[in-house]
Amino acid sequence: MGAVRQYVFPTVRIIIWAVIAAALVVLALKGAELDPPDALQPTGEITESVIAVEKGSVTNSVTVPGSVVTDPPVEIKATADGVIAEIEVDDKKVDKDTRVLWIKSEEAVEPVVEVDEETGEETITEQEPKVTWTSILAPVTGTVDILVLKDQAVTVGEAIGTVSPGTLSVSGTLTADQQYRLVGATGTAEVTLKGGPAPFTCTGLTIGEAAGGGAGASGGDELVMEEAPEAATGSVRCAIPAKIKAFSGLGGEIEITNGNAKDVVVVPISAVLGTSQSGKVWTVAEEGAEPEARNVALGLTDGLQVEITKGLKAGEQILEFTPIDDGTEGGVNCDDTSAYDQASMEGDMETMQAFEEECFG
Repeated sequence: MGAVRQYVFPTVRIIIWAVIAAALVVLALKGAELDPPDALQPTGEITESVIAVEKGSVTNSVTVPGSVVTDPPVEIKATADGVIAEIEVDDKKVDKDTRVLWIKSEEAVEPVVEVDEETGEETITEQEPKVTWTSILAPVTGTVDILVLKDQAVTVGEAIGTVSPGTLSVSGTLTADQQYRLVGATGTAEVTLKGGPAPFTCTGLTIGEAAGGGAGASGGDELVMEEAPEAATGSVRCAIPAKIKAFSGLGGEIEITNGNAKDVVVVPISAVLGTSQSGKVWTVAEEGAEPEARNVALGLTDGLQVEITKGLKAGEQILEFTPIDDGTEGGVNCDDTSAYDQASMEGDMETMQAFEEECFG
């Protein structure tokens, strides 16, 4: 038994390992028979989605986050050169067009010259200056704060006081896309305040550029907005009615409706290159035909579909998605395959197929 353990078992193990090693060598040398060109050919067929143009309805409604802000003071400006003669109202709430102070203006008058006919002697009599009194009125209803003193000289256009209206507005910021959708919007908006009253209509809607490079509308105790996914390029603001109870700093939403169109030609926004005024779609005359680019005029959009006002009729066939703008339409560049690598990472089969047919076929 000792001889078996000493000589037979080690010999058997050596034989087994030798067989395994030989098998591995055969597999490494022979391998699987693959046809390299076939490995680069796509196994599926890429087809572009074609849809029929239909009619529908579009409501161009934009909702943006906003906050309640205190309306800034309105300046009281001098309307004449002169001195402050009398201050009638200061640190007091008044109605619009209430007189708050007087400005006294003096204009020199040429002296009167009399000549004695016999002696030719001249007598000059100085004249009193011409005095004009100008009343300055409050531009809006609110609390007056006079910034000048009695007898102080002022000039036309100089700020001599302010009126704080004590009213509130709701303000928000807009992205470039939202600004395009709100071109020409005026009037009112629907506002919903967090934890506040039921949604209400605010008036005096104004849309303009973002203050401070995207900080929102200027003026008042404004709440700093959370950073938006896109850079803010515009601002929107409207007045909160006096009957609505609100507080500066409250957050909310502003919904602005800028047009509604019914029974019009509409297509998905994915099918259009461009989002405002003008764009381009790719029409398909018949099954299997090459898509052809066509210029169209754009109308309202709701963010999902867009109205086509000119250039396309209901029933025509178009590509559901605009062709990718990666240079493959004019032929791929086989010397620069970075686009193929990028398409591989993104799973873009259309671009990959273009490269495989042109460069790897």
